[in-house]
Amino acid sequence: MPWSVALRETAKAGLVPARELSDPRRAVRGALAVGLVLFPVLAVAGTGSATSAAMGGFIAGTATFQRTFRPRASIAVGAGLGLGISTFLGYAAVGVPGAFPVLLAVWAFGAGMIWAIGPTGGTVAATTISVMLVVVQLPVSLISAVGHGLLCALGGAVQALVTLLWPVDRWRGHREALADAYAELGDYARRLRHDPVAAVDPEPFMTARRAGALTGWQARHRPPEMRGLRAVAEHIRPALAALADPAVGAPAEGPGRDLAREILTAAAELLDAIAAAVRAGEAVRPPTTTPALTLAEAAQSPELTGPARRAAKRLASQLSRATGALDRQDRTVVPTTGPQLRRPSLAKIVPVALRTVRRQLQPRSAVFQHAVRMSAVVTLSYLAARPLGLHHGYWAPLTAAMVMRPDFAQTFSRGVARLAGTVVGVAVSTAVVQLLDPGAWLSAALAVVCIAGAYLTIRTGYAFTTACVSSYVVFLLGLQAGDPLETALERVLLTLLGGAIALGAYALFPTWQTARLAERLAEWLAAAGRYGAAVLEAYGDPAGRDDRGVRDALLDSREARAELMEALERADAEPVRHADRLPEISRKQLDKARTAVGLLARSAVLMEAHLPHRDSPPVAGAGDFAEELKYATAIAAAGVLIGEPVDFAGLREAYARWDGYPIGDAVPGHEDRAVVARAGAKLMLQALDDLERAVRPRRVPSGA
Repeated sequence: MPWSVALRETAKAGLVPARELSDPRRAVRGALAVGLVLFPVLAVAGTGSATSAAMGGFIAGTATFQRTFRPRASIAVGAGLGLGISTFLGYAAVGVPGAFPVLLAVWAFGAGMIWAIGPTGGTVAATTISVMLVVVQLPVSLISAVGHGLLCALGGAVQALVTLLWPVDRWRGHREALADAYAELGDYARRLRHDPVAAVDPEPFMTARRAGALTGWQARHRPPEMRGLRAVAEHIRPALAALADPAVGAPAEGPGRDLAREILTAAAELLDAIAAAVRAGEAVRPPTTTPALTLAEAAQSPELTGPARRAAKRLASQLSRATGALDRQDRTVVPTTGPQLRRPSLAKIVPVALRTVRRQLQPRSAVFQHAVRMSAVVTLSYLAARPLGLHHGYWAPLTAAMVMRPDFAQTFSRGVARLAGTVVGVAVSTAVVQLLDPGAWLSAALAVVCIAGAYLTIRTGYAFTTACVSSYVVFLLGLQAGDPLETALERVLLTLLGGAIALGAYALFPTWQTARLAERLAEWLAAAGRYGAAVLEAYGDPAGRDDRGVRDALLDSREARAELMEALERADAEPVRHADRLPEISRKQLDKARTAVGLLARSAVLMEAHLPHRDSPPVAGAGDFAEELKYATAIAAAGVLIGEPVDFAGLREAYARWDGYPIGDAVPGHEDRAVVARAGAKLMLQALDDLERAVRPRRVPSGA
């Protein structure tokens, strides 16, 4: 889209409120923790030390509001430690001529690289830059710098202690993630009634898996009814798809299809009831509209035969396990089919995070490019503000640090929201200071009130949160001497300066997601091919099948798809023409190719629902086709990446050889598994034929 349209839309996104408030109890808890460290330090050590302690407590509290399934107390502790270190280093460098800009550049680069481990880490790391810039403005000796660093860490520790002693909906995020997965299954079952090849949204399952990874403490204290339910949901999904799809499930028409629709209706209602029970932590309330024919009875009906009957039985069994786990009278632990997902402790995650960051230290990495841009922008903003001779020159690099994000849309929308919020917050708080002339204690109390407002509006929109944060900083730094009106004007001007440098840097040195769409598509194609091959290998060698390998391949395919969808969403907001930034494949071709790869992955899901037992005989030809599938999709992914033609002739020949094997050679009683494997492979081949046509190189007009 044109720059004018892109800027207008992103600005609008930054100013439109989400109309959602945080839990008031959590907001009060966070503000209380700041007050518990601010007022005692103010009474004992004075305003400078109180400022450091309050900044540490506030930022550590902000970290606990980030979307994460890690224990909130550990997040606060980690944020407090990072703030303490950044504060000490800032104090140590600010007294050495020329050292602080170098430290700022290095620290900003490191904070940008932290985005490699996720948005929560990246956001918290960016806040350490702002604290470093704010607190080092206070006059202090190198010896007392250690004390200020410890006070920042103390603020985080107090925040963690209050979070631990006053738990507020500790498991709500985990419950919501698990309930959303079951709610999506209910919607999926309803869609399958009318569209037997409907697609499921994998995002709720990915979120539920992230929520299912627990620390040792969480694993010991989680509600018993939540144990094992995520694994059950993972098995319900392929059972629904296998029952509805005419290729491997119920027939397209006739009594069998009518019965399948009835089963899907009952399953959808029961899945909705399970989702509601998970959210509330109660037993499942049986749906009042469920047909009299139970799922278990329907699975035995003569209208369903072969793979369709097996899928119905599996669906009924998994739904029974889910409802049993939520029965209040019998909170039994549902056994899982794989190892327990473990989330490493805060100490153990450090080497994992370092390895993740190290892998991104390459020029083509979007995270690396963001880190370079962050370092340059923050340092340039700091240096640009110094010649102005303003006392609050740190406000410009602070604005740049808080605005910068790895993608265009967030950076520009946050920049506009930051400016609007700063103007409003500084204007209101300055007016209060002028009218009331508050002393140190009243200023501290007003700062705590603004902190509560920032926590309460953290989900409403960045503009509203920024207004509260700006007021909080005005009151907090109002503990120091200075003219409030002059300070307010300086902060507004410096916000404009820092925001302009940040937005200009992104325009001059962008990391357009549009240019990476072909790469994301290629990654998903290769991952989906590995997943399909892993499933087919299980048919070819049931005794040696690798369940963990199948599951990991599925997760890789989901992650690759999610990255493509996220890149598409960000690309749609970028002010570039797709034809200019996507030379390998047009956007229309990309959409068709995405549909084809989705069908490839879905075909593997259908076959996974009928995986043979380990004592089942192998399906002849399945292993050979799996090897060819893995090779063909890997080669095709490379072709998509560089814009070369894609050819699946070798895979078609492999299927022709397999199709020549008579089904009658299968062991009696196991013929339907061979039918399922071959039907699933045929669906895969159809999907890859569609992909071959979709990514066919575009014709270049003569004379071009």
